[in-house]
Amino acid sequence: MKKPNLLLWGVVAIQVLCAGAFVLSLGMSVLGLQRSAASWQMREALEIAASIGLIFGAILAIFSVLQARRCQVQAEQALRSAAGAFAVTVDEKFAMWALTKAESDVAWLVIKGFSTRETAELRGTSEGTIKSQCNAIYRKVGVKGRAQLLSVLVEDLLLDKPEPV
Repeated sequence: MKKPNLLLWGVVAIQVLCAGAFVLSLGMSVLGLQRSAASWQMREALEIAASIGLIFGAILAIFSVLQARRCQVQAEQALRSAAGAFAVTVDEKFAMWALTKAESDVAWLVIKGFSTRETAELRGTSEGTIKSQCNAIYRKVGVKGRAQLLSVLVEDLLLDKPEPV
């Protein structure tokens, strides 16, 4: 986990103080309350310092947003890479289980959650053919159904354990 950026929090604190000084000054003017006996030069210097603090904070906020966007882009790229690696790994498992091309296609649809009827429609075959291919897949993998097939894939991918021989 990343540590909080102390500089950023410091700038936020300065911005809050500067904004508070402006609001307090404005409130006192609107309500007609007596200001301190500070000279106008001192008040102007404080307002200039507060303005500089707010501008500096805005610039740092822009840099923080840009940095967050860069991190988001990197995370999206990593996710795309992981998705590609997942597909390659699953295809390797299918090859290791000696699934035919048709069985691999059906297995992908099963993993994606399509029903037997939906898979048959997508593949342009009968439901009986899909059931037969699913049974062949389950037999080759050594599982009893869809849930176990997915469980085997997830377990192997997450634990990165070698397939028993």
